[in-house]
Amino acid sequence: MAKKILSYQKAIDELEDILFKMEHDDLQIDLLSVQVKRASELITFCKSKLKSTEDDVEKVLSEMD
Repeated sequence: MAKKILSYQKAIDELEDILFKMEHDDLQIDLLSVQVKRASELITFCKSKLKSTEDDVEKVLSEMD
């Protein structure tokens, strides 16, 4: 089975969904810790993606000088 490729936008969308459910008490208590752990994974992924993109942009800009 092929592993899903996560994009930055999909991660943000999933984070927003988790946050919405938490804010509106729509998250079952049995799933709360699972969703908080997933949110942590998504945040780590997004931070890494942003850092990687920033590094790539800086590299391109420095090559233009």
